[in-house]
Amino acid sequence: MNIINLSSQHEPLYYCCLEDWSDEIKGAGNHKELWYNNQKDKGIRVKLAMNDEGTIGGMIQYMPIEHTFIQGNDLYVILCIWVHGYKKGRGNFQKRGMGKALLEAAENDVKTIDSKGIVAWGISLPFFIRASWFKKHGFEVVDKDGIIRLLWKPFSKDAQKPSLIKQKKSPDKIDGKVNISLFKNGWCPAQNLVYERAKRAISEFEDKVVVNEYDTTDRSILNEWGISDALFIDNKKVRTGPPPSFETIQKKIRRKVKKLKIN
Repeated sequence: MNIINLSSQHEPLYYCCLEDWSDEIKGAGNHKELWYNNQKDKGIRVKLAMNDEGTIGGMIQYMPIEHTFIQGNDLYVILCIWVHGYKKGRGNFQKRGMGKALLEAAENDVKTIDSKGIVAWGISLPFFIRASWFKKHGFEVVDKDGIIRLLWKPFSKDAQKPSLIKQKKSPDKIDGKVNISLFKNGWCPAQNLVYERAKRAISEFEDKVVVNEYDTTDRSILNEWGISDALFIDNKKVRTGPPPSFETIQKKIRRKVKKLKIN
């Protein structure tokens, strides 16, 4: 196994989180590519895990905390670590040590660039990015919000604990309209997929809805709302993990529009 830095050769694979075989992921648009190109001068770092046959099976992306959805200073945040686990496409690479190798490579890299520690986030439930996996590798939980856990591993005695930027407000209802609010950061194809499906669903209802979009790569917007990626229908947040289907989003909006007619 080899851990390599992202090169232009593998950028298309990185943009789709190694799921180049998936027709579904193509529906996420080019938001991650645009995000990555905008973050290159802000310290984004990406490493890939390659097996002995030269096939990429895992990836990790991390960047300075000041440009993420986490509050803190002089730390690096792991936005995502992912080892391909499907039989389709490149095949299942999980349970082969790729995740551990990627994590160790990122930690060693962060130590060389004079950062005071590394931060990760995970889920308290046993799916997707599990907080328990990071705990197993020496990370400590320092904050939580619902099922989200924030963890860190300090490298310096004067490192300050990070914290989650938590939701501060919700969109308002609007008289006579359904208020659709789209918050998009761009780094996660799954959330980009929600954004694209919502945009398609909205087009059916035209003058019955008001659409507000928020680019949360703008730190002032992120700090104002405390929201990174989200879909709200009126003031109700739609669960976006895993991404709801286009039909599900469409039905939710349609129900709200029908209520407008009744009222």
